[in-house]
Amino acid sequence: MDNEVPQGFETLAIHAGQEPDPTTGAVVPPIYQVSTYKQDGIGGLRGGYEYSRSANPTRTALEVCLAETEGGARGLAFASGLAAEDALLRTVCRPGDHVIIPNDAYGGTYRLFAKVAEPWGVAFDPVPLGDIAAVRAAVRPETKIIWVETPTNPLLGIADIAALGGVARDAGALLVVDNTFASPYLQRPLELGADVVVHSTTKYIGGHSDVVGGALIAADAGLGERLAFNQNSMGAVAGPFDAWLTLRGIKTLGVRMDRHCANAEKVVDMLTRHPAVRQVLYPGLPDHPGHDVAAKQMKAFGGMVSFRMESEEAAVRVCERTKLFTLGESLGGVESLIEHPGRMTHASAAGSPLEVPADLVRLSVGIEDADDLLRDLDQALS
Repeated sequence: MDNEVPQGFETLAIHAGQEPDPTTGAVVPPIYQVSTYKQDGIGGLRGGYEYSRSANPTRTALEVCLAETEGGARGLAFASGLAAEDALLRTVCRPGDHVIIPNDAYGGTYRLFAKVAEPWGVAFDPVPLGDIAAVRAAVRPETKIIWVETPTNPLLGIADIAALGGVARDAGALLVVDNTFASPYLQRPLELGADVVVHSTTKYIGGHSDVVGGALIAADAGLGERLAFNQNSMGAVAGPFDAWLTLRGIKTLGVRMDRHCANAEKVVDMLTRHPAVRQVLYPGLPDHPGHDVAAKQMKAFGGMVSFRMESEEAAVRVCERTKLFTLGESLGGVESLIEHPGRMTHASAAGSPLEVPADLVRLSVGIEDADDLLRDLDQALS
């Protein structure tokens, strides 16, 4: 499409990479459920398509849309968020290299580093990324990546993307930002100095708990080409139907995120006043240590809320008592979810420096009627 006129996020989410089908005029990109393509003579590829691991028109539409909505040079869609992370690590790092990760990173990311990358020879250090001096002190000559989550999962810590970009540039390293919790609607890391954005598109981008996927968006076209080579070589690509579902989800990301954020703020207000809750973790709270940074780099504070109870038993009891909040892993869907990170999503970090508090409860606040969500939490906490 003609992008000479600047376009807003919602316009790009609906139209980028999604021109009406030239054959039928269909306004939604078709699902090209195909493995191979007829060639017009040897090497005569129509549109560059030969085999759907290498490229597929439905996946191409998603990858263009992802790049446009994040403001990057190249977008790549994978079978899962961890497949995207693995491809990035193996593209950028070699045995003997070093990576800095958050000291409260997602459990699956920690497992990838601790159980896959480290045995391969890539060292890593968990560091509190809100402390810029600590990050600078952790940099080594062999550091290739500063890996950022902001907000983090599940403690909702905030990292200053622009400041960490300066640290990464000084070190000759790449700044990689996992933007899953914020989504490109709320936060644009590439504009703040990041080199690569990572997503689990399963979450807010897909938005309906019906598809698993991941993405990388590179600021530099050259790095994007290297990532694309490994995407094809390693093969963990998004299938056409998964790409189509994800593309469908991103069209409504803006309106969904507005509702997620509005509902989360009401939930936070209730939780902060409830006597059974010991602490609420949410970057929108003025006393959150990352509040000012979040307010600077995010459009709003997101739909994820964590809180701490008086004990592990109390936290587990709340998770078991909700009726509208569904007990389950994952996040970012239209329905509200509740979980106990220590026993569920972050069990792989148990006994490590990234172990989460046993009394922690994590909410993914959905887009249901806010009053219904408040009543459900109130009865579960009683």
